[in-house]
Amino acid sequence: MAITRYLAMTADEFASAQTLPDKIAWMACHFSPYSTSLSNLPQKLPPDSLLILNDSTPPGHQDPAEIAKELENTLKIRNCSGILLDFQRPVCDLSIRIIKQLLELDCPVCVSEGYAKELDCPVFLPPPPITTPLEEYIAPWKDREIWLDTALNCAQITVTKSGSAVLPISDRPEYPFVDEALHCHYHIALKDDAVVFSLQRTKDDLDALLKEAENLGITSAVGLYQELK
Repeated sequence: MAITRYLAMTADEFASAQTLPDKIAWMACHFSPYSTSLSNLPQKLPPDSLLILNDSTPPGHQDPAEIAKELENTLKIRNCSGILLDFQRPVCDLSIRIIKQLLELDCPVCVSEGYAKELDCPVFLPPPPITTPLEEYIAPWKDREIWLDTALNCAQITVTKSGSAVLPISDRPEYPFVDEALHCHYHIALKDDAVVFSLQRTKDDLDALLKEAENLGITSAVGLYQELK
């Protein structure tokens, strides 16, 4: 089955875009700090869009049944394809109760890996590290449906006599060499006491990565509109 690729858009990006992506992920619904429900629910979306609920505002006095009802209504009215629960804060009991309530809905519900271990549902994995083969990266979840976060990541590996160190970098040069196994471009710099490997994942590399992801059975990918448009 072909992998479904979503681009996550904020409300401002959605409102100002002259042309919309084929598949949109709404970024994002939030836990309201003033009530037991949600905020930033979409007022308009194309059919088959994905709803994202994140915990950038932590849950406080939320009612899991009320949250489920709000999202269920939004799913039906906007004809959405499913829900992504992008919870990145430390695991808490209220979030677990909300997730379990949402898993009773008649739609796909995917949860971030911090919450996925004890649940029977798709798992949302962070962007694959540029230094790790994709099949190796997803191996701990090989028996689960996987949705993949995607990004144009960069990294620098410095190798010295005492070992190696990997650091993220933010520059976007055009590196000359291609590693087809890691799906990245790279550059090698020789120094007096070290060898420095600079790695970059371009849009073409990401396309190749997602082709492999599809072959490995990964069903969905979500990236940032502002980065991948």
